[in-house]
Amino acid sequence: MRIPRPQTLWTRTVALAAAGSLTVGALAACSAGSTTAASDGSGTTTAQVSATDNSGRSAQDVLAENLSSEDTAALADATWDTADEVAVTLDGDSASVSAAASGDGVTVDGSTVTITEPGTYRVSGTLDDGQVVVDSSADGVVRLVLDGADVTSSTGAAIDVRDADQVSVVLADGSTNRLEDAAEYADTTSDNAANAALYSTADLAVSGGGALDVVGNANDGITGKDGLVIASGTVTVDAADDAIRGKDYLVVSGGTIDVTAGGDGLKSDADDDVTAGYVALTGGDVTVEAGSDGVQGFTDVAITDGTLTVTGSEEGVEAATIAVSGGDTDITSTDDGLNATVKEAEDDTTTEDGATDDTTDGTTDDTTTEDQQAQPEPPADGEMPTGEPPADGEMPQGEAPQGGGGGGGGMDAVQEGASLTITGGTLHVDAEGDGLDSNGVTVVSGGDVVVEGPTNGGNGALDSAGGSTVSGGTVLAVGSAGMAEAFDEDSTQGWVALTADATLEAGTEVAVVDADGTEVATITLSKTAQSVVYTGPEITDGDTYTLIADGDEVGTATAGEEPAGGMGGPGGAAPGGSTDQGAQSDQTDEGGQSSSTTTS
Repeated sequence: MRIPRPQTLWTRTVALAAAGSLTVGALAACSAGSTTAASDGSGTTTAQVSATDNSGRSAQDVLAENLSSEDTAALADATWDTADEVAVTLDGDSASVSAAASGDGVTVDGSTVTITEPGTYRVSGTLDDGQVVVDSSADGVVRLVLDGADVTSSTGAAIDVRDADQVSVVLADGSTNRLEDAAEYADTTSDNAANAALYSTADLAVSGGGALDVVGNANDGITGKDGLVIASGTVTVDAADDAIRGKDYLVVSGGTIDVTAGGDGLKSDADDDVTAGYVALTGGDVTVEAGSDGVQGFTDVAITDGTLTVTGSEEGVEAATIAVSGGDTDITSTDDGLNATVKEAEDDTTTEDGATDDTTDGTTDDTTTEDQQAQPEPPADGEMPTGEPPADGEMPQGEAPQGGGGGGGGMDAVQEGASLTITGGTLHVDAEGDGLDSNGVTVVSGGDVVVEGPTNGGNGALDSAGGSTVSGGTVLAVGSAGMAEAFDEDSTQGWVALTADATLEAGTEVAVVDADGTEVATITLSKTAQSVVYTGPEITDGDTYTLIADGDEVGTATAGEEPAGGMGGPGGAAPGGSTDQGAQSDQTDEGGQSSSTTTS
């Protein structure tokens, strides 16, 4: 995840005292603090961010408090009289309008079709190099029925909604439609200049029983500068930057959506209203391959139903509030699977030519004030570490510290307003960073969760700066042991954290077994792991559980006791401390790979 590293020598020194050896990778698993308003005098201003505390709330409850999308969603259910339709026929480098409607709400200038009044327009045919422009200042809905429409532009957006009250794009039943924009836009500086193949300054709904293929060569595929609802249809997007973006909100309630993005897959980025900037997945079948985040909301990502599959991403899902209450979610990420973090508002930077640059991704940078960093407590014995700190200011290399750790093992301040809540649904995460990561708190009260976490010791399958509580559902989390965390001791459902006596290889059949020999959880490892954390209604605090790997006993633990390994935190020993599982030591084999062994 993206977080600032400790900057002061005192911080680094105390960290060394507590851990003995600490890697930069270990710090990367800790959580960032809050941000404040600041200006550096050069035209760059960062707005103060406030976030709503939604910890423990269902996705439905989170959405109920947000800016309503009902009016936009209603566009998808609206009906109309086909006799009132205006037929727009595209033909190579020109277009024609049905005779009865000629001059009434639509004009044609070469290969540019401009719609100037509310109404229903059925668009068919091909424009080899042109645009469909909507510029309607009157109240009312502009409805574009795409019925075998193929529009390519070499100058800008294929469909450019510059002004309208509301816009509904309907994919005619059985039709196949295609939109492709320019690689470079002729206009990039005017107010509300388009930046997507399908671009709208008004609330936009996409629906229907047809298909839409969108290619965004310059930036985004589909962008709604207000709200965006996708209710039905088969939508495929391939975009240089973000695939589908709704500034105030992005709601997917149905349809089949398959996106490939150089940036984020699904995104909402309004940063000036705590009730906006959210992504809601309430139905449909969504597949995302993203170069950055799979799904990103500035405020919230709420999942109530449908299927979300992120086949590749840096971070799978990211928002201040992440709430999963239904549906089936499958995340693959090279960094964190789910990351609850409060982001900064985008920087508005004035360049030398007077243009405004707001192209940041809204994530926290590496600059923090003194009150933004959580300074670790000095060692209990009051002694500072001996020896000189590293001359180059870098953290020492090597495996992350091996020691006790319960929930809340982060070294940085807890972010107020950051929360990850799971109340229902199924969730599978395959992450090389942290699996479930919250810079605030994590609350699990339902659902079925499987986390296949990192193989490196600098991250953990579970990571929550403010602690994790569980009261229902099931969670099975496997990964490396270096930063292992479990749940807090005040959880009302039992949990057990086991550490294998050696790293388990991919393909190993792993089982958690109770005292009667009954398997309570099983998994076949897809990659190496050493830590196994499980919570479910079968777990009883104080009972002993055994970790079995390919039929052999490789570890035991008492339910409710901290894992052997990790960064420490509430309910856990300090980094480098010992647990009843034994002190951990690092050994490096001849191939340079670090492994962990347990000594009593």
